[in-house]
Amino acid sequence: MHTTVTLLADVPAQTLPARSLMAFTLAAHITLVPLGVALPFITLVMHHRGLRRNDPTALLLARRWSAVMAVQFAIGVVTGTVLSFEFGLLWPGLMGRWGDVFGIGFGVEAWAFFLEAVLIAIYLYGWRRLKPRTHFLLGLPLPATALLGAFGILAANSWMNTPQGFTLDAEGHPTDVNIWKAIFTPMFGPQYWHFVVAMLVTAGFVVAGVYAVGWLRGRRDHYHRLGFAVPFTVAALFTPVQFVLGDSIARSVFHKQPVKFAAMEYVWETDTHVPEYLFGRLHPDGTVSGGIKIPQLDSILAGFSPDTRVTGLTSVPADERPNATQATIAHWAFDVMVVIGSLLALLALWYGLVWLRRRRLPESRWFYRSAACAGAASVVAVECGWITTEVGRQPWIVYQHMRVADAVTTTGASGLWIMFGLVVTVYVLIFASFLVVLLRMRTRWRLADEQQAAGRPVAAPETDTPYGPRPAVGAGGSAESGNGPSRDARS
Repeated sequence: MHTTVTLLADVPAQTLPARSLMAFTLAAHITLVPLGVALPFITLVMHHRGLRRNDPTALLLARRWSAVMAVQFAIGVVTGTVLSFEFGLLWPGLMGRWGDVFGIGFGVEAWAFFLEAVLIAIYLYGWRRLKPRTHFLLGLPLPATALLGAFGILAANSWMNTPQGFTLDAEGHPTDVNIWKAIFTPMFGPQYWHFVVAMLVTAGFVVAGVYAVGWLRGRRDHYHRLGFAVPFTVAALFTPVQFVLGDSIARSVFHKQPVKFAAMEYVWETDTHVPEYLFGRLHPDGTVSGGIKIPQLDSILAGFSPDTRVTGLTSVPADERPNATQATIAHWAFDVMVVIGSLLALLALWYGLVWLRRRRLPESRWFYRSAACAGAASVVAVECGWITTEVGRQPWIVYQHMRVADAVTTTGASGLWIMFGLVVTVYVLIFASFLVVLLRMRTRWRLADEQQAAGRPVAAPETDTPYGPRPAVGAGGSAESGNGPSRDARS
């Protein structure tokens, strides 16, 4: 009861349903983002391997992943569009006052979506109609457009964390907007690269996890080994990079958003020799219960010395900082993210050591059990990263310039709760449909593979793309415009 009162104190009644609705739609959308940002890159890596090694299995995997990429993109457009509407409907105060300053990021993301849709269509079409080299080259811009979309969103979010690029008139309205400064804020670089590498790591583990499950079920042919090895290698290579970037962004928060850092690390009073808490709960009086306390470690991590002075939550008035409940949420999200990242790094190290010593994939079932769980764990880590970013900034929607309560809509709370219920229902149907489509694609592909392996004609043409069945291979060549490798090699 105390927690509920704390969260609702001194804010309009519609704030809780508005934040709940925004949090739900963002959390749902972000589960699709890793595949949207990184799957084009992983697919092209596999595509390149297929061309370079004349490997029809690699080309088959790339083609199937491109179909998944298209379906995921369609779902992502829907959930992303809902988020765009919510910015205007739920937070008119934010968009009305600050839209001219940071809205350019949403414009960039919209253009990136449009370009990516065109390029995905060309890439899918090219499997049937273009020569292999031409088709691959036309697919190369896809990762760039995915990164451009991330650029737009992260530019907007980093501006909300460290706003700049404007001056305020006598009434407090922004004027003299400098677009370049509004885009390239102090937090943009750390946030952007941390996010992009997180997407590569997450997508790699998610895709590899599918084939890890196949390995555990006894499917250990070339198709499944290659389907596991390529995305897992991408994830394993980027995992240590993410550790460095994670340290960099934490240090940037320490310097640029010290109160958020204090919430993430349970720093109550500004001091040196500050301890690090692993989990635990912060109370309104500044005490911490539960968890593990490591003396002086927070100061050492922040400034490489126990004498580093760390700003505490009490350095600002209570209404300008996260309350104890919000700080606990941010702290737990941050700790969960770090723990998952550490476990993924150990898994990547295991993989790397086996490969360097034996030049083959690991054989331990525990390794593949861990790999099967790594995809879901990395998605949880991404969710935790966003929770840390957004909850740690409270009560500000624009850091030190506009509070969440001042940006929220005037629509009644009851109407927002009804809208929340409708959105949840629609999203359940959307994601259920997405899952059904993926399962049907998997079933169709598996049936085609089994029939081909048995030397029987495929009863129904295999559909690798949304546009229809692939053409039959003629006697003089393959469906790759007559000069690509044959498709029926499976091992």
